[in-house]
Amino acid sequence: MSNTPARPTLPKRFYKEVSTVVENGVHMIRLDGRPVKTPARSPLAVPDQHVAEAIAAEWEAQREEINPATMPVTRLVNTVIDGIAPNLQPVQEDLERYAETDLLAYRASGPDRLVERQRQLWNPVVAWVESEIGSGVAVGEGVVFVEQPAETIGALRDRLAAESEPFRLAALHQITTLTGSLFVALAVAGRRLTGREAWSLAHVDEDWNIELWGADEEAAARRERRFHDMAAACLLLSVPVD
Repeated sequence: MSNTPARPTLPKRFYKEVSTVVENGVHMIRLDGRPVKTPARSPLAVPDQHVAEAIAAEWEAQREEINPATMPVTRLVNTVIDGIAPNLQPVQEDLERYAETDLLAYRASGPDRLVERQRQLWNPVVAWVESEIGSGVAVGEGVVFVEQPAETIGALRDRLAAESEPFRLAALHQITTLTGSLFVALAVAGRRLTGREAWSLAHVDEDWNIELWGADEEAAARRERRFHDMAAACLLLSVPVD
């Protein structure tokens, strides 16, 4: 008997036409003239036309079946509407925890070429964050916990508390969880990095290992799928991917 999990049954495409409309100042997606709803049955509505058009394109791209795995913008917007907009605080608090364990604060102790690559690529982002929050960032080697100064954590906490727009906060959170770095997410939101640049910074160590040992096809496919989620977050921030 095979242990391979059964492929989930996907709903059939039931609509012919996808369109967007503006109602009460927000952009909504319609299927054959009927409004799309989130899983919690709220209207699928976004503040920006370019986001609505991206969602509509995802629905239009579905063929015989509707596969949410191929709809990263729709999934992220559903999360915003159903899970984040009603209560921002848990997301802000989760981002605060990343401030204490940021990827860019943990550096390799060797080999020298990797150490130098991290320094060249990560230090400018750390310096930008320091200038933005007016406080220094501690950096260490290896896996030993790096304790950030209390004033740095406080400044980052204040910065996150000011993020009160649900779509922007959701994008920050998605980029942070995908990259392991709040600093990278803030740099993207501040237009210091494009999505592709941020993605490369987050995979310095992985790319180093690929150079040494070669790529794994399954890992590469997973990384590509995750990059689509990164691109969706950039879209909500109106930040270029490339």
